[in-house]
Amino acid sequence: MPINPDAVGATGDPVSRSWNSKDALLYAVGIGAGTNELQFTTENTANVQQRVFPTFAVIIGGGGSPMHKVGSFNPALMVHGEQGIELFDEIPPNGEIESTGKIVGIWDKGSAAVLESESESFDKATGKRLLKTRSMLFCRGEGGWGGERGPAAKVQYPDAEPSHQVTYATRQDQALTYRLSGDRNPLHSDPSFAARGGFAKPILHGLCTYGFTGRALLHSLCDGDPARFRSMNARFSKPVIPGDTLTVSMWAEDGKALFRTTNQDGDVVIDQGVCTYG
Repeated sequence: MPINPDAVGATGDPVSRSWNSKDALLYAVGIGAGTNELQFTTENTANVQQRVFPTFAVIIGGGGSPMHKVGSFNPALMVHGEQGIELFDEIPPNGEIESTGKIVGIWDKGSAAVLESESESFDKATGKRLLKTRSMLFCRGEGGWGGERGPAAKVQYPDAEPSHQVTYATRQDQALTYRLSGDRNPLHSDPSFAARGGFAKPILHGLCTYGFTGRALLHSLCDGDPARFRSMNARFSKPVIPGDTLTVSMWAEDGKALFRTTNQDGDVVIDQGVCTYG
């Protein structure tokens, strides 16, 4: 069936998700962390306690959203539009959460439909709220039913040089590593599937680019301390090709930073970024 705007407000059943040290380590290398970040990439280095990147929230969170109620769309024409995370405590290397999600918006962009969902997760061991995620999926070819277009507010970047700027290179096989954290969409690995979506080659997961960006924010704004990281929200504006170089620019002031990420050609690939930290 086509997209069903009446699904807005639908809530899913609670779902549980557990993870262990290996899952957190695999995610860390999937977003490019290496030998200079051993607290995130090893669990047995002398005098180093394993910690978890805040953006790991996108791997363990997001559960319970009733996506089966929004209708059908072509997965080859679907891309990630926007992603947000909010942390209420530091994510441990091992744990289990229970998440409940809901559909909070279905927007008609004319040439596409945008599906917006939220999910809240509680630590099953303590009962405390651990994290919240927000996601928007951009489904090309599914709009045009005359619905609302959705919010149009935009981040206004300062007319000044960034207070922080970090550049990371992605690997040619970056998507093949990142997909092992759970997103096996062939858009990121199968050339023929990518071609069906209009791409010359498989593209990098938007959430991998998001993870690279989150690494830069964590190290620049929080001195690498995940306990200080509060929230991150951003829009995906252009696909990244594995092997691209990413530069994250930040304008930080009083516990809040605006940010965006560009590729080696200066094209903005993550836009409208807002991060809060303590």
